[in-house]
Amino acid sequence: MVPTPNNLVYERPEGFTDAPTHYCPGCTHGIAHRLVAEVLEEMGVLDKTIGVAPVGCAVFAYNYFDTDFVEAPHGRAPAMATGIKRVLPDRVVFTYQGDGDLASIGMGEIVHAAARGENITVIFINNANFGMTGGQMAPTTLPGMKTTSSPNGRDVETQGYPIRTSELLATLDGAGYVVRRSLHDPKNIRMAKKAIRLAFETQVRGLGFSMVELLSTCPTNWNLTPVESLKFVGDKMAAYFPLGDYKISSGVAQIKV
Repeated sequence: MVPTPNNLVYERPEGFTDAPTHYCPGCTHGIAHRLVAEVLEEMGVLDKTIGVAPVGCAVFAYNYFDTDFVEAPHGRAPAMATGIKRVLPDRVVFTYQGDGDLASIGMGEIVHAAARGENITVIFINNANFGMTGGQMAPTTLPGMKTTSSPNGRDVETQGYPIRTSELLATLDGAGYVVRRSLHDPKNIRMAKKAIRLAFETQVRGLGFSMVELLSTCPTNWNLTPVESLKFVGDKMAAYFPLGDYKISSGVAQIKV
């Protein structure tokens, strides 16, 4: 069937290249990428956007986004984004980071970027493990959850509790917009896209640091099917990491998207 305006269901956003994906089947990184690309296209800022990808599952993100991109050392994307935005304040600068990167080795970077109110946008993918390096326990691994480095399940008495990063960053005065959304069903995917749009609008209007945390699947390392992984996100992850708005400054609250 030849696509027409009447039967066209989906087409690749202009912000996407046609490169084949390296992500595992059922991984929702691809959905997150699509939402970011659609938002940047709809805002008309593709030609002035610079993305920053650190080490992690999204290390090859520059292959998929048809925008300028740079690679950062593990955990250092917020620092690199800070430098880019300060030198080129007219650009739209965003980082795309996983939980092992942002909430572990990069925790100091993200906390101080938010505290300084750096005018950047962060897309934070929370899949509760170090996805790229073999599924080890991450700061976001749930209590009792088995990983390759916690084969008996995360023991909070010896390994601590998961870090709720959005709640933490929302306490900082420099943060303008911090929310948590999920990618486990169509309703939540639509809500995630709206949040991503608002995060980029926060930056464009100079309202400070913005971050959208996205609960995401990792079927391979969780040893679940893609369908089971989506259910795990909705039933288990969202219970420990509640979806919601954690910081919306007065200026951001006035933006209509």
